[in-house]
Amino acid sequence: MKEYRTITKIAGPLVFVEKTEPIGYQELVNVVLSDGTIKRGQVLDTSDDLVVVQIFETTTGIGRDSGVRFTGETIKMPVGHEMLGRILSGGGKPIDGGPEIVPEKRLDITGAAINPYARGMPADFIQTGISTIDGTNTLVRGQKLPIFSGAGLPHNNVALQIARQAKVPGSTETFAVVFAAMGITKEEANYFMQDFERTGALERAVVFLNLADDPAVERIITPRLALTTAEYLAFELGMHVLVILTDMTNYCEALRQIGAAREEVPGRRGYPGYMYTDLACIYERAGMIKGQKGSVTQIPILTMPGDDITHPIPDLTGYITEGQIVVNRELHRKGIYPPINVLPSLSRLMNLGIGKGHTREDHKKVSDQMYAGYAEGNDLRGLVAIVGKDALSERDRLLLEFADLFENRFVRQGYDEDRTIEDTLDIGWDILSTLPIEQLTRIDRDLINKYHPKVKAGAKKE
Repeated sequence: MKEYRTITKIAGPLVFVEKTEPIGYQELVNVVLSDGTIKRGQVLDTSDDLVVVQIFETTTGIGRDSGVRFTGETIKMPVGHEMLGRILSGGGKPIDGGPEIVPEKRLDITGAAINPYARGMPADFIQTGISTIDGTNTLVRGQKLPIFSGAGLPHNNVALQIARQAKVPGSTETFAVVFAAMGITKEEANYFMQDFERTGALERAVVFLNLADDPAVERIITPRLALTTAEYLAFELGMHVLVILTDMTNYCEALRQIGAAREEVPGRRGYPGYMYTDLACIYERAGMIKGQKGSVTQIPILTMPGDDITHPIPDLTGYITEGQIVVNRELHRKGIYPPINVLPSLSRLMNLGIGKGHTREDHKKVSDQMYAGYAEGNDLRGLVAIVGKDALSERDRLLLEFADLFENRFVRQGYDEDRTIEDTLDIGWDILSTLPIEQLTRIDRDLINKYHPKVKAGAKKE
């Protein structure tokens, strides 16, 4: 193996090396310092006579006398069955005090593309136990559904609750969770670890923790390591895997940082022009393959800077993924947990995974009716602020009350409360029963006769 001692420049995490032989993109690099310690890096860019190497740790101690060795390999993730129940660093090293992982395979972290023809159609309902997701923005197996949140909102609690409660009702197949946290504080990491251990959810989870003081470069590889692990569990071991990535904003900030070090021409708000492609390379690694048992479902979580949904990170994420779940600051101020605002939220694949044979025949109609009632009641709040409650008609007053009921009974639930889909729909019917039957214009009469609590009670009396 050739060793080059031709470092010409160091800029942030990047080292520029002159070379004579061809070097491959994303090739692994060992940099040997003068005291014999080895730092690892990866080829970012290569031309005829210059190669740009991205160092995973800090560049401290690297000088012109340091040797650079190109290994001819890309980054591989050691994967195996025994990964379940382990807590790893953002670089894939165990940090739970347990032994090193004995790999069954070593897989390339960039993954392999799924042939579009071979992709299976997502159709199985995943129950998260959270009414606002299950009832009105249903998650389907093989879907990618992001959570848009803001700084200081309890998105981490929602993520942990989903990681703990997610299951496919009626299925006996193994369900695993891969949880990757990027750029989090030590305090948050301890909170995650304690919660996983407290609830026993760690048994079926693989956790990757990249801390805020870890190098930015590691943040770039953490989601790829997590997804490589998820693909192995899904397509080699036949498990159904839910991947939770938090926080994608920190990931994009690391992209921007490296782009600035490379002196690239920036795109929107200083983020690289290729950020869309980069995010797509992560999000598109969700899905199912025809004829294979396993599936990869993704829930990326991101905090919108300044609660701005038009910011490049949520904007591009919304383009690539199949809907969004929006965490709302106003609901959080009211003390409602989980503060999910259903009005701007959406799940594009919802209709494939609900209804008869999946959840319950009345699911779609109940969801539509609640949406309509809550949207109208929410609009009326603005009107009440101007004209006062007394100026409203009887119908409007009922809708106003419905909006409050919806927030307090349907949206609000406990941190450890795991609602089945039947519980969620029954709560939906309970709050819809406060409206006159003739106002339930989106629900068929036969469903009202079958599920409406007052009609059922009347039928029993007879």
